[in-house]
Amino acid sequence: MKSRWQSRQIRALGFLCGLTALLLTGCQTIQTTQPGAVGVTRTQSIMGDHTQGTREMNQESALAYTTTIKDAQKKNQLNPDKAQTERVRRIADRLIPQVVIFRPDARSWAWEVNVIESKEINAWCMPGGKIAVFTGLIEQLKLTDDELAAVIGHEISHALREHALERKPRVLAAQVGSIGLLLGGAFMGIDIPPDLANSASMAALALPNSREQETEADRMGLELAARAGFDPRAAVTLWQKMGQAGGSAPPKILSSHPPSEERQADLRATSQVVMPLYEEARKNGTPR
Repeated sequence: MKSRWQSRQIRALGFLCGLTALLLTGCQTIQTTQPGAVGVTRTQSIMGDHTQGTREMNQESALAYTTTIKDAQKKNQLNPDKAQTERVRRIADRLIPQVVIFRPDARSWAWEVNVIESKEINAWCMPGGKIAVFTGLIEQLKLTDDELAAVIGHEISHALREHALERKPRVLAAQVGSIGLLLGGAFMGIDIPPDLANSASMAALALPNSREQETEADRMGLELAARAGFDPRAAVTLWQKMGQAGGSAPPKILSSHPPSEERQADLRATSQVVMPLYEEARKNGTPR
């Protein structure tokens, strides 16, 4: 006979399986962006109502961004170098108008661009257009304007595709899955370390999707850069620098990215697709 403890575990596992299925199936299928020249056409699954989810995510991001900026300001780490900040904003100001190619409504987002002093090699664009670039990215990798445009364009593309909102049900499912692994291990008399359970569930449910999103952001970012008059081929040298920066422990920005060789091949192929856009922008006198 099963013990009372085992019966409770079985019921708990059943509940967790049902909850995971609900998280993964109770989603709205949408297309957040137009395909552009690079042809990003994957349909996306968003948990719950898309409009409400977007509004809530943007509000959360705006609050998180404000908190981050205030904290950096308090520590005298906000926009420490005027010339460097102006350079980053100048590049972003050329990229942002190009977002209409993928989604016209994004042009009217409340865009913000700041530089934060940190040795970390990283940059991000929160939902709704809140951009931060870390000084470690610029200074340690000695980025050219074209390479910096590739980074910022990539991060902007994550926001355009609403990847954070799309990942939400998978991350929640992964968290539920890690609890399920722990309960299942206990039921079978196996002591599973919590970190291992969490890593296994994240790898199974969240990270594969994240790699797909990274490829989309690469391709869309290249198109944004090319249309703004930045050489898209610089993306290849950028990610080579990224890969070399951390040795055996690459920068956080690369944590869920596709394998290096595969990525560089895709970047080279995509850069050729958008080269005519770059050449047209240069012919039309896009400022350098």
